[in-house]
Amino acid sequence: MSYQKIIITGNLGRDPEMRYTPSGQAVTSFSVAVNETYTNSNGEKIKKTIWFRVSAWGKQAEICNQYLKKGQMVLVDGRMNADQSTGGPRIWTKQDGSAGASFEVTAATVRFLSSRGESGEAGPTAGGGGMELAEMPSEDDIPF
Repeated sequence: MSYQKIIITGNLGRDPEMRYTPSGQAVTSFSVAVNETYTNSNGEKIKKTIWFRVSAWGKQAEICNQYLKKGQMVLVDGRMNADQSTGGPRIWTKQDGSAGASFEVTAATVRFLSSRGESGEAGPTAGGGGMELAEMPSEDDIPF
């Protein structure tokens, strides 16, 4: 038996979008930006953003669509889905012509880490102390 799991914490890049499958099941999609900051060998601080496209299903999809907004911090626990044609992340071209990539995740659990009404600030349930908030890019750089 095979098993994989991914846990990400980041900020929504835009408001969620909900739709229904032909069988009537709710599915909500939203993008999550996760920042990584490190110092390279020249002493320069480097910041890069990894994008995840998250899909939530059923009742969880309805709750995510109702309560999540752009900029809010979430923790997503789920499984990663590879691009069927490449076996890797989804590759896309940014408006400036540079390449970008996003990773597809099907959520098992979505935890809301921003307090109600706040965008991008960790609420009392964040628990991870010291987590850096993802910087929100321009709308043109969001891959979906």
